[in-house]
Amino acid sequence: MPALRAARETWPLPGEFRISRGARTESVVATVEIEDGPHRGRGECFPYARYGESVDSVLRQIEDVRSTVQARLSRQALRDLLPPGAARNAIDCALWDLEAKATGRRVWELAGLPEPGVVTTAFTLSLDTPAAMAAAAREAAERPLLKLKLGGADDLDRVAAVHAAAPAADIIVDANEAWTADMVMPLSRALSGHGVTMIEQPLPADADQALADIDHPVPICADESCHTAADVPALAGRYDMVNVKLDKTGGLTEAIDLVRAARAAGLDLMVGCMVGTSLAMAPATLIAGAARYVDLDGPLLLARDRDPGLRYDGSRLHPPTPDIWG
Repeated sequence: MPALRAARETWPLPGEFRISRGARTESVVATVEIEDGPHRGRGECFPYARYGESVDSVLRQIEDVRSTVQARLSRQALRDLLPPGAARNAIDCALWDLEAKATGRRVWELAGLPEPGVVTTAFTLSLDTPAAMAAAAREAAERPLLKLKLGGADDLDRVAAVHAAAPAADIIVDANEAWTADMVMPLSRALSGHGVTMIEQPLPADADQALADIDHPVPICADESCHTAADVPALAGRYDMVNVKLDKTGGLTEAIDLVRAARAAGLDLMVGCMVGTSLAMAPATLIAGAARYVDLDGPLLLARDRDPGLRYDGSRLHPPTPDIWG
């Protein structure tokens, strides 16, 4: 009979990482290991307070379904057992990894996906003053794609400072729901002149219906407004793309369905992450090749990563080897 173990892990950051909703100096994640005979599958998730999650609540969710999972629950049945979110993500990814180890086949083969290749990931700059963000941009100026965390006031100054400090880099910005509807059109027009090619989740998820009536020269991506494939029909008139994060979808299984639903609706794709280790990034690399933007830089934001971890050559991210995941 399989055995499931869950644990809390803390991974330090080299400094403070700030978004519009607050700051952190460490990443606290939950991990799942499922052992079945000589084979072991692993998964990692980042519980997110924005969605009512904490590490404690996620570990309780996992404990509540332990016996059911240990009875060899299928990934499809898992979607009926747990809601989308971090707990389901960790278990789902562990089940994928376990099957890969048991069958000797890679997860991309089991899922009917193309073999993953090397992709270019964004590198995220924490929300700060324009001067501080410009200094961070100068240190990362060789990276081809920078993602800026914004906060509402002074956002144009922040982007202008970063663009001046790293003029060769493309820029995507993430407001984390911090804007109001009257800011979207003028900021979109202004930011298009500073190297910005995408704006992520400018409005609160419960107020994003306003986007349907707002012209915006820069494409807008849904993040907090999009969790699963069921969300896509309501997004098609408001957004140009969706951000697929496994901690929102509740695992790779639902993420694959979300990718297909978004494509069918004519929406572009971004594949994103929370601040986690290579174990959390590895499953997302399997769908990264389908995305216009890849934002899988979690390990680059940590003071240290797992060993072994994913290989990053600057901003070039290589797919996982079997000893990492899948």
